[in-house]
Amino acid sequence: MGTIAIIGLGEVGRIFAESARATGHVVRAYDRLFADPASGPSQGAAALGVEALASAAEAAEACDVVFCAVTAAQAEVAAAETAGGIRSGAFFVDLNSVSPMTKQRASVVVNGAGGRYVEAAVMAAVPPQGIKVPILLSGTHAAAFKAWADAYGMQTTVYSETLGAASSVKMCRSVIIKGLEAIVAESLLAARCYGVEGDVLASLADTLPGQDWPRLAHYLLSRSVTHGRRRAEEMAEVAVTVGDAGLNPIMAQAIASRQAWLGARLAGRKLPPNETLEELLDRLLAPESE
Repeated sequence: MGTIAIIGLGEVGRIFAESARATGHVVRAYDRLFADPASGPSQGAAALGVEALASAAEAAEACDVVFCAVTAAQAEVAAAETAGGIRSGAFFVDLNSVSPMTKQRASVVVNGAGGRYVEAAVMAAVPPQGIKVPILLSGTHAAAFKAWADAYGMQTTVYSETLGAASSVKMCRSVIIKGLEAIVAESLLAARCYGVEGDVLASLADTLPGQDWPRLAHYLLSRSVTHGRRRAEEMAEVAVTVGDAGLNPIMAQAIASRQAWLGARLAGRKLPPNETLEELLDRLLAPESE
């Protein structure tokens, strides 16, 4: 067992930290919100018994593997800050949902500091699968990291030695996955205003059978309400990816806007347990002052 650093102790970071602690690893972490003792990351570090450091560089010192799981907007900054303390030969596993070009720029900084940059594209929701979530790896250090990841219990596939390849798969997939969340939200919010959401869901079940549409809709909405800000930042990176392909990112930009709205609408409010789809729609439609 060695020492692992987690940069970004949000939902994904906490899951990786918890797994590392459970397997006997020493875990060090850094999150920008550690400055606030009442923040989620601060409380998470205390609950998990993770050493909370004052900087990404300090967290990375003497670590064998660094997992970076921050928001898309902070991905390059986190890589640069971590590079200041990463030891020679340590893996820097970039779990962030960013464009291929962003991954490539981050790799230059990390590899230049002596670390071994590994592009990691997470291909499904991390909860409830945890570290066994399917991950595509790219880059010259991908195969070497896979050997470590296999022993750790991760489910990784070496996709390509070319940096950016794995992220191109993730970014293009996100147009559909995050787009479905945005489309369902916009459709059902409008339907709720007209009092026809039940008929819309019934029609979807007839047209696209095989899904429990009320349950699926609630899941998609709740994920966007909880993580809309992060999803909007990811979709901004998707828009860059689409633009780099020579296409106008019309859908990606629209999805980013709706995800940002969903993330801001109930910001700071927890989703009540057992809340129905109709109740969630009503809360989203309530006046801003409520």
